[in-house]
This record gives sequence, structure tokens and C-alpha cells, in this order.
Amino acid sequence: MKIAVYPGSFDPVTNGHIDIIERAAKIFKVVYVAVLKNTDKEPHFSLKDRILMLKKSLGSRKNIRIESFEGLLVDYAARKKAHAIIRGLRAVSDFDYEFQMALTNAQMNRDIETVFLMTGHKYSYLSSSLVLQISSLGGDVSRFVPKIVREKLAGGRKWKES
Repeated sequence: MKIAVYPGSFDPVTNGHIDIIERAAKIFKVVYVAVLKNTDKEPHFSLKDRILMLKKSLGSRKNIRIESFEGLLVDYAARKKAHAIIRGLRAVSDFDYEFQMALTNAQMNRDIETVFLMTGHKYSYLSSSLVLQISSLGGDVSRFVPKIVREKLAGGRKWKES
């Protein structure tokens, strides 16, 4: 069974993230979407909200599992018996950082490969930071994020995990 981990802060999840997750789920038997709990940064959304937005955005797909993690990614991946870490690349500018991280992770655990997936062209410019900025200035983010994220950004109706 081939298992992959797709890590990120997902603050908030964007359609670009969803694109990568869905494509990875076609390649791997199981994909863990690993939401980073980073105590050094103050996220816009709570960890609980980020997980709930991912779950509502992705529905109940059998081979996608959404969890939080903290600490070293390679340690989390090893605990999940993952064979690969999925990283999305939007542009050449992402490559330098991602390449450095992939080489570092390989030094820490040679049994886990990094697999780069190019973001679909219609999301190549998109980032969570950009979505937050547009939303904070009153802009329409409906093309960039799932419905649940739009509702949460707009402070819309209360929602709960289904």
C-alpha cells in the first residue's frame, strides 16, 4: 500500500490545495492531509477550523485522511508509514525552498521520497496569504476557495462538523 502525506498550514485551504489533494489521491492509496500545528506562528484560523474546512471541502473520500501534526514532518510521515511527501509547486520561485526541504528530509529519512506536483495553471498564482488579503479588503474570493472558506471568511452562518 502506497501512502503519502500532504502537509501544510491550510490557513485557509484554497482551491489550489484541493487540486493537489485530489490529484494525489488518484496516485496514492492513502493521502494524509497533515495540518501543521505551528506554535511559532499565529494562524488566521484555529487548528480546529482549518481541519473542519478541509473536511467540509473534501467530503468523505475513503482514501483521504485529515489530521493535525506538530514536530518534524519526516517523523510524522514515518509514523504513518508513508512512502512519499507531496509538495505542490506553483512557480519556479517555490522550487528553491521546496528543493532544499526535500533534500533535508531525505537526509533525515531516506525511505520517504518527496513528490512534487505542479499546481494546475488556473491556480498557479494562488496562495492562502493572497486570499486573506483580498478578503480583508472586501474582495470576492469565491473563485479561489471552497464555499465553506468563503462563509468562514465572511463570518457567515455558524457551521459544525457533519
